[in-house]
Amino acid sequence: MSVTILPIRHHGPGSARAVLAELERLRPQVVLIEGPPDADGLLELAADPEMEPPVALLAYLPDQPRRASFWPFTAFSPEWQAIRWALDAGVPVRFCDLPAGAGLAREPSDDSPDSDPDSGNLQQDPLGMLAAAAGYDDPERWWDAVIETRDPAADSPFPAVIEAMAALREAMPPTDPWEHRREAQMRTVLRKAIKDGADPIAVVCGAWHAPALLPPYPTATADRQLLTGLAKRKATLTWVPWTHTRIAAASGYGAGITSPGWYHHLFTSADRPVVRWLTAVAATLRDQDLPVSSAHVIEATRLAETLAALRGRSLAGLAEVTEATRSVLCDGSDMLVDLVTTNLVVGEKLGSVPASAPTVPLEADLRAQARRLRLAIAATEKTITLDLRKPNDRERSRLLHRLLAIGVDWAVMADSQVRHTGTFAETWTLAWRPELAVAVIDAARWGTTVAAAAAALLVDAADKAETLTDVTDVVERALLSDLPEALDVVLSALDAKAAVDLDIAHLMAALPALARSLRYGDVRGTDTGALGAVADAIGIRLCAGLPAGIGSLDDAGAQQMSKRIDEVHDAIALRDQTDGRERWLDTLAGLIDRRDVHGLLIGRMVRLLLDSGRLPVGDAARRLDAALSIGTTATGKAAWIQGFLAGGGLLLLNDPELLGILDDWVSTLDADDFVAVLPLLRRTFGTLPSGERSNLADKLRKRTSVRAESETDDIDAERAAGAIATVAFLMGVAE
Repeated sequence: MSVTILPIRHHGPGSARAVLAELERLRPQVVLIEGPPDADGLLELAADPEMEPPVALLAYLPDQPRRASFWPFTAFSPEWQAIRWALDAGVPVRFCDLPAGAGLAREPSDDSPDSDPDSGNLQQDPLGMLAAAAGYDDPERWWDAVIETRDPAADSPFPAVIEAMAALREAMPPTDPWEHRREAQMRTVLRKAIKDGADPIAVVCGAWHAPALLPPYPTATADRQLLTGLAKRKATLTWVPWTHTRIAAASGYGAGITSPGWYHHLFTSADRPVVRWLTAVAATLRDQDLPVSSAHVIEATRLAETLAALRGRSLAGLAEVTEATRSVLCDGSDMLVDLVTTNLVVGEKLGSVPASAPTVPLEADLRAQARRLRLAIAATEKTITLDLRKPNDRERSRLLHRLLAIGVDWAVMADSQVRHTGTFAETWTLAWRPELAVAVIDAARWGTTVAAAAAALLVDAADKAETLTDVTDVVERALLSDLPEALDVVLSALDAKAAVDLDIAHLMAALPALARSLRYGDVRGTDTGALGAVADAIGIRLCAGLPAGIGSLDDAGAQQMSKRIDEVHDAIALRDQTDGRERWLDTLAGLIDRRDVHGLLIGRMVRLLLDSGRLPVGDAARRLDAALSIGTTATGKAAWIQGFLAGGGLLLLNDPELLGILDDWVSTLDADDFVAVLPLLRRTFGTLPSGERSNLADKLRKRTSVRAESETDDIDAERAAGAIATVAFLMGVAE
């Protein structure tokens, strides 16, 4: 009986090549691989031509889809290459770690952290200790130098790795109960393979576990005792696409590597990898319109190889090619080096899985619609602009909005369009992330199609909404998603909530979203007729409740109420209904003479009535003059002005009377009042566009000059003669 342990580092191209060489030499009768055995039935899919790494095994609990685990594989993962070798050779291949259901049954506080011992992320880092012993300050560079960029013709590295790991385990014995159970499970599966008569046997596992799988083994009874009482849950497993970005350590992945793009290059470009890499770097820089020639590539290659020779390395590694890139191709620019790191060293590659892989009906519907609408599912960001007048673009928009409704944010709208403005264009940024596979599975409980799931989820959200604003948001999402089957139910919930909600703030917050939907619903061809009655009812309740909700507010409350009044005013203008507009203006007109209303709100309502043509300019000037008269504090006057000028100062530019009233008031302030109102005035005029402020300053400057001239030149000489003579006599200068 012959058992060969092949200790590897997850996602290492040197390890992958060494594993393939050993498998070819050993020709084992069975291959055991570290991984969840409940995924054994999925291994055959790895040979499907449509399966292209990076991919990952996904395990989740059917009743809690958000509770999930992933086992990622890349083309350069040793485990992936072992699986492919076994399938191609017709050799049985099985996973030998604990079942996925056992890991998903663990609570976050159970046993120990989730870090993989082979990732180098233990509190005591075994790879870091080996790297330090070899004189390296970076474990990644040490592993890259010793294993990943080693000479392919050299002897197998596995015996030396096992010896090093055994010494480390003696120096710092593993104490994690979970790791002991994992190794007990691996030995149990290995014993069964031996008992079944397989010979030879190859075991591909993380380097840290290798010494635990060498004889002499603990007794089978001892291993069974370790596994007794292990909690398990029924898990569902499938294959999902993965990306190089999620393989990178920067993503937070415990067994991540810093340079998946570089490792992929090393594995796929065995012939002259340094030259090919630097050629790819040059192409990336040329895409940025940078002058990089073949001579640069030749010089950078020579520099990288020289640095490797000086450091005693058989091949230039990532450190050497990066230094050569910085010096020769990037002229010392760290910004360009970062560009190369993002595009090449890490890279962005999205794998694919065959259609025969187990999946939920919702995902199948999503992918079918994406194909039909020609929306490519890719990891790289892509910005598209949809013209809602075109049927295909309109259908794309509906799909993307429905996905947002079920929590699958494959695409997000531009910030400026989160609240749609009624144009015929929508701008979206698409980027598929691996974790969205879990979001799709989680949403699958709501329906088997995207439309059905979105409709069911929106109906549920409306039913559970606590405020009127929450229901209004659901209505807006249902309209954007074009889900008439959900809209009727959601509108009923909105009407019921609005009928019993007496909070004026809730009514004011709800109306703008409804008005937008009513005004712009026809852009998408959506029937919004039923929404009008609800919006009108809210408008009537709002006008009836505003007088009671506007009195006796403090400064902060007045600021918030002023913003809501503006939003409602704009919403009613969007509705473009005479009855509703007149009702609203009548309400405002009935409030501007009240003395218990904050000056900021009075000034704002006067301005809105003036702009709407309900209040004559002369009346507005009279009210401004009265607001600045004796009997009101200086800060109260400044608040009135702030409300009156909110939204623009063109009114002052075009009405000398209003500007004169304001100028005269400021000119008569004493020192204490001026200091008190200055912050408010600065805040008021600071919100005006710079052009308006400059024009106002010019007008005030000219007005001051005219006033000064009138004060000195407009003198009645005949009436002043007597006074002048008296003063002259008193001063002794009389003739």
